[in-house]
Amino acid sequence: MKFHKEGYVITILVVLFVVVILGLLNIFWPEQFFIHYVLYFASAILLALVIRFFRVPNCKVNLNDNLILSVADGKVVAIEEVEEDEYFHKKMRLISVFMSVNNVHANFYPINGKVTYTKYHPGKFLVAWHPKSSTLNERSSIVIENSDKNTVLFRQIAGFVARRIVTYSKVGDNAIQGSEMGFIKFGSRIDIFVPLDAEVLVKLDEKVCSRITALARFV
Repeated sequence: MKFHKEGYVITILVVLFVVVILGLLNIFWPEQFFIHYVLYFASAILLALVIRFFRVPNCKVNLNDNLILSVADGKVVAIEEVEEDEYFHKKMRLISVFMSVNNVHANFYPINGKVTYTKYHPGKFLVAWHPKSSTLNERSSIVIENSDKNTVLFRQIAGFVARRIVTYSKVGDNAIQGSEMGFIKFGSRIDIFVPLDAEVLVKLDEKVCSRITALARFV
């Protein structure tokens, strides 16, 4: 288990906020009342939640060139055939994974290959499970092509709570299956577009783990 670097600033700000509030409380009301203990408890819970949110568990990556691994932890909320009109401009199989605030929010490459396309799209902040969040919300798209010319597009999508998408990928980068490529802060969603002939290996409402769960298999 490690603490993600994207959480450093937020954690420091939370600690400073807690120290200031509790410090002022004890300066002006040094005698301990029930409200003191409530705020002590609430501060501990807040700090624990922040630390938990930015955790990144250590895990063994399920490496396999034929498999498309989950980019994120969460729950499968959509599996459908759609017209992908940003990059492929043809029908693709969409697999969507919703991340709640309880999930790990680091994102990882689903396959080995070369990053051939990246694009950030400003947008709205609809709830991440809303069907139109894929096209209206703030989002970042990444395309990877492997050595067999199989290509996958995945999209980081901000949600109602998520207000910052972090994408480390750049065109020309070598994508290593299971290595980190970004982070989305708080509730959000990942859309993965795979070829129509790819064998889907998950079901709706199934819980998936990044770097471990295989969403689909190239054929």
